[in-house]
Amino acid sequence: MRNLDDLNIQNELKGKFSDKIFETISLAADNMRLECYVIGGYVRDIFLHRPSKDIDIVTVGKGMELAEAVARKLGKEACLSVFKNFGTAQIKYRDTEIEFVGARRESYQRNSRKPVVEDGTLEDDRNRRDFTINTLAVCLNKSRFGELLDPFNGLQDMENLVIRTPLDPDITFSDDPLRMMRAIRFSSQLGFDIEPETFDAITRNKGRIGIISGERIIDELNKIVLSPKPSVGFIQLDQTGLLSAIFPELVALKGAETKEGMGHKDNFYHTLAVLDNISKKTNDLWLRWSAILHDIAKPAVKRFDTKSGWTFHNHNFIGEKMIPGIFRRLKLPLNEKMKYVQKMVTLHMRPQVLVDENITDSAVRRLLFEAGDDIDDLMTLCQADITSKNPEKVRRYLRNFDIVRRKLKEIEEKDHVRNFQPPIGGEEIMEIFGLSPGKEIGRLKSSVKDAILDGVIPNEYDAAYEYLIQKAGKTGLKPK
Repeated sequence: MRNLDDLNIQNELKGKFSDKIFETISLAADNMRLECYVIGGYVRDIFLHRPSKDIDIVTVGKGMELAEAVARKLGKEACLSVFKNFGTAQIKYRDTEIEFVGARRESYQRNSRKPVVEDGTLEDDRNRRDFTINTLAVCLNKSRFGELLDPFNGLQDMENLVIRTPLDPDITFSDDPLRMMRAIRFSSQLGFDIEPETFDAITRNKGRIGIISGERIIDELNKIVLSPKPSVGFIQLDQTGLLSAIFPELVALKGAETKEGMGHKDNFYHTLAVLDNISKKTNDLWLRWSAILHDIAKPAVKRFDTKSGWTFHNHNFIGEKMIPGIFRRLKLPLNEKMKYVQKMVTLHMRPQVLVDENITDSAVRRLLFEAGDDIDDLMTLCQADITSKNPEKVRRYLRNFDIVRRKLKEIEEKDHVRNFQPPIGGEEIMEIFGLSPGKEIGRLKSSVKDAILDGVIPNEYDAAYEYLIQKAGKTGLKPK
């Protein structure tokens, strides 16, 4: 962050707008005698030293006409899209997206986040924006090129690491409830605090989130998931009551119960710790979602036994079954991404169990077969699942995982079972025995697969063929 007292800030800002695109917009705006400004995130990110390829341009009138003029000047490389219903236009130019809109004022009806839009002044346009850090504007007209407008002290809020609405937060959030999610997302992404009155207004208006589409909510939630320390955002979602409205299954993990002197950890905060651990290792969205959901079924299977204490038997398998419903409601994709998360949740206990049960080649082969190319992700998740505050316990777990990793490497190099298919397929089995398609084919194929995974035979064609003939012979089948 720059020192706000730096007298050279205006000159330095001019340097940030020296690209051809800004020169073209400036010339077009002056030719059309339009006030023209870069506003919002692009300006904000200059001061936060964050790269940005999305540029918002606001003009006092004729935003779409300015976009058309700029597109003509940029030539064939510019791809123009005009959205007359929204009063906006967009230019895609090389790796940059520029959105144009005329300055406007907005008013909202109680049960809709779609505003009634009217032409307005630059002041009207700044007033309708969500947070002070997004009201910063830089003039592109030649006579004032590079001049910074900061009507709500957004620079000072950035200096103080604060998220604050420019106007009454109750009005800001009631008008567009998605801004509540955006406040928490910016806090989680940037490491800023939400100003107390703004935070309290989110709590007061949390019920308004119900008018927002699931697609808009999940877009903001995924940005929180991908933030440097996602637990910050999830804790704020919980504190404001938004999490109960959008993700009640996660809230159900809260609480640490004690009975007859035996307790269990708070699985909500454990899950957030696992998510933060994963976030230190990878930016993969779906591995992070695997961390969020790995213990999601624990409330459903929680039991107390007077001898063994609290148990959560089969929470991995029940969690796998819960995931499609959660993905469907949250508008997450019901495709291979979901299946990947299901696989991670199902298998997340297996590496530790391998060590606890005295690791065998057969068990390692089966894990390699079931995890396939996702075995490294699975091991990353399992290691992130170690959140104990006991240093010796952590060291023991890490030693155990090192054992599993070495064994995985040894077995893979020796037996090549990752993603393997039995050397003899179903069609060949039908050909060998003159059989028609049916359950018997599947049983014979599975018997060969299991024999390889259990180490009874090597993963080789001749051994598999001989084993198949012997297995089939026991049921009276002979090669034709």
